[in-house]
Order: sequence, then C-alpha cells, then structure tokens
Amino acid sequence: MNDQSESAKQKVKQQFGKTAEKYVTSSTHSTGTDLALIPEWLQLHTHSVVLDVATGGGHVSKTLAPHVAHIFSTDLTVEMLEAAKRHLDQSADNIFYVAADAESLPFLSNTFDSVTCRIAAHHFPNPEKFVTEAARVLKPGGHFLLIDNIAPEDEVYDNFVNRLEKLRDDSHVRSYSISEWKEWFDAAGLDLVKDEIRKKTLGYPEWVSRTTSSQEQIKQVDAHLLSAAKAVIDYFSITTKNDAILSFTIDEWMVLAKKAE
Repeated sequence: MNDQSESAKQKVKQQFGKTAEKYVTSSTHSTGTDLALIPEWLQLHTHSVVLDVATGGGHVSKTLAPHVAHIFSTDLTVEMLEAAKRHLDQSADNIFYVAADAESLPFLSNTFDSVTCRIAAHHFPNPEKFVTEAARVLKPGGHFLLIDNIAPEDEVYDNFVNRLEKLRDDSHVRSYSISEWKEWFDAAGLDLVKDEIRKKTLGYPEWVSRTTSSQEQIKQVDAHLLSAAKAVIDYFSITTKNDAILSFTIDEWMVLAKKAE
C-alpha cells in the first residue's frame, strides 16, 4: 500500500471512529427509498450468504437480515462495527462483524451470493481494487450492488461537489463518476444488470455538523456553497434563507451488476 492510500485510510479510521454513533442515527443513512429497494433488486434466498462492505451504521445489513441465512458486515473502523453491533443485536442474530479493508477483503474467492456497499465508496482511495475484490469473492452468477454519491460528468460540477465534500470531511477521497465506475466494473468482469440515478436532498445543518470539528470549518463549507455560481446553485438545488443554508441535492447512483456464471 502506498503512503497516500495509507494516509487516506487512517483519516477514515479517525473520522469514523469519533463519529460512529452519528452514522447509526443519521437520517441520510438510516432512511431512504434505496434501502427498501435492495432486497427487491437482489432477489435473495433464505440460504443466501451476503457480504456488506463498509457497513457503517449497519443499515443495509439490518435491511437484508430477515431475507438471508448469514451476513458478514465489514468496516475498516472497529468503532463503527461496535456501534453497528449495538444497534443491530436486538433485531438480528445472523450478522457477523469483521474488521476489513474493502480493497483487500479477507475472504476466499467465490464465497458470497451477493456483495453490497452503500454510501461509502467515496472514501476508498483505490476503488478499482475494491471492485476487483468484490468480484473475486462473489460466487459465479452472484450480484454486486453499489449505492454511492457520484460526481456529474461535467467537470465544473464534479470539482464543486468534491471540493464541498472534502471541506466538510477530510476523509472524503472522491465521489467518482458513473463512467469511472463502469470502466472498473468492466475490467473486473461484472456486467451491469440495472441502475438508477436519483437526486438526494440533504438537510444542511445535520449534514455539515456530522463530520465537522469546529465553527471555522463549518464557515468554510458555508462559504463554498454561498459563493457558488448560479448554474451550480441550480444544479445542486442549493436553498437558503437569510444567508442560512437549508438544503442541497447531490447525485446518487444505485447499480446492480452480475459476475459471469
């Protein structure tokens, strides 16, 4: 692992180690129409074994637990796994927690019926390695379901949203574009089955306070949004009242891919 990748992963551990409980209760992560769609898209069976990568607050694992035999929930940050376990222990007894790097999964090849990853991959410094690993541990014919914030293909909007995310959370690496993801899927031998792009509205006060550590940092995020050009304001639907930012939208991609049988 190079120094840049190691530094990025250390930032993730530090950030999520101190904010783990916030991600369990976060409305962005604990709710959303995409959660309800996951079992429908995966079409799992009661004997299925699933890997949930970068589980965060464990919301995908909680959603899938009633539908499968076993779920292995992994995360780079042990404190996050502990928070998820506290959250899920009362509702599911078929979830196993494993500290693991998404880019180097500690599982044998051809192990899982499905692999999931939701609202996490923008923290991965080497997403192509993650996709390769997800494909490797899938059984032939298995499905990979990814949900994440994405960068628009337009460079201006891409730069704006990634700068916004980095100002608010230094562990953010990059919201990648759909064209980038498709290239990595193709290289890993994963065929796209279906996908959906949606605009996700984020309540600004909760969103900005979840990861920032000072009022000065919040002011920097505020300034970035408030100084945006009109085209950017329109694209991201930035809403304000008396110079207070209320909400904005980002692009999110939900995609299902299949490993060749």
